[in-house]
Amino acid sequence: TKCIHSSHDFSDMVYIDNYIFSKDVYIQFNSTVGEFVGYTEHGVYNAQLFYNNPGQLQSERANVERYCKH
Repeated sequence: TKCIHSSHDFSDMVYIDNYIFSKDVYIQFNSTVGEFVGYTEHGVYNAQLFYNNPGQLQSERANVERYCKH
């Protein structure tokens, strides 16, 4: 998990949450996209499951406020 910003007002803050297995990112949540993206066959399958779970998707979207801007 990491936060990226290029200014002091945090208006351009980006929250990125990587799911890594065996040194490879297989799913990534990016707050600018607002959804999970799968990079492997297994990652695409799980990204669809995460996307169809509104609670998990809402939680990840809220993390930019909770985790980055705190």
